[in-house]
Amino acid sequence: MVNVKTKTVAGYVVADVALVGGACMVPAVSHALALPLYMMNPMLALLLAGMLVRRDWRNGLLLAVLMPLVSCLAVGMPAVDKMVCMMAELATVAAVFGWLQRRWSVLPAVLVAVLAAKGVYYGLKALIVAP
Repeated sequence: MVNVKTKTVAGYVVADVALVGGACMVPAVSHALALPLYMMNPMLALLLAGMLVRRDWRNGLLLAVLMPLVSCLAVGMPAVDKMVCMMAELATVAAVFGWLQRRWSVLPAVLVAVLAAKGVYYGLKALIVAP
C-alpha cells in the first residue's frame, strides 16, 4: 500500500522531471523552428508553472538550479556564465514568490518576484558576462 507521503514525493519527481526535460527541449525546438524562443524566457515560464501547481518554494529553488544546469550539461545551452545568472534569477523568483505568496495574491506576487529576479539577472550579467 502506498502512503500519502510517497504519492506526494512521486508527484514532485514526475513534475520536476517533466519541467527539467522541457527546459532541455527548448534549445532544440528553437533551432528546429528557427525562432528565438529564449526571448520569451521559457525557463522562467516553466519555473512559474511548477511553482503555481505545487506552491512549494523549496521545490522552486531546486528547479531553479536544476533546469539551467541540466540544460547546460545536456545540450550546451545556456553557456556556463549565463547559466550562473539564470540560476540566480530563477532562485530569486522562487524565494521572493515563496515569501510573497503567503501575504499577497498570486498575480502581484509573481510580478514582484519576476521584477526582482530581472534586477538580479541583469546585475549579475553586467558583472559576469559583460567584462
